[in-house]
Amino acid sequence: MSIEVGGLLGLLHLILTVYAMVKIVQSGAGTATKVIWIVLILLLPVLGLILWLLFGPKG
Repeated sequence: MSIEVGGLLGLLHLILTVYAMVKIVQSGAGTATKVIWIVLILLLPVLGLILWLLFGPKG
């Protein structure tokens, strides 16, 4: 029973991306800021998520 690592990493990335987008939309940041973060996450998948975790809108 072999599970492909790429498949698991892809699934984990998808889950983190959806989580980040939901948190961005729910944040109190302005509309332009939300759009910029979502575009950044979509264009730079791994780097965008890391930047969002470090500098993204909080609460």
